[in-house]
Amino acid sequence: MTPKSALVKDHMTGKLVTFHPETDVLEAINVLVDRGIAGAPVIDEQGNLVGMLSEIDCMKIALHAGYHGQWGGPVSDYMTIKAETVDANMSIIDLAQHFLDTSFRRFPVMKNHRLVGQISRRDVLRALAQIAQG
Repeated sequence: MTPKSALVKDHMTGKLVTFHPETDVLEAINVLVDRGIAGAPVIDEQGNLVGMLSEIDCMKIALHAGYHGQWGGPVSDYMTIKAETVDANMSIIDLAQHFLDTSFRRFPVMKNHRLVGQISRRDVLRALAQIAQG
């Protein structure tokens, strides 16, 4: 990676925590908390992206459990199904603007319709700082 690289693929996280739709949601929440991450892609058996499980999804689960005393169920019952993605060859500058225009904290990164990584606001800030340093 060169310091002046301005593509998503050069700044994304490629080693992802992922969940399957049938993963128990409490198990998934524990993984997110233990790893200190704010969300993760949900993939099917073929590795296709089918959704995202985010902190906000988990807060809804916790709130529901607080009121009703019911924890659990599969991730598929709680995940965001229509996950917005970005292309691996997208410009970091364009992605920074996209982050400003949305409330998302991270995006799954796709290449040729396959999940190849994830990129967060922090990754973009780090990339912009590297680019600025030349």
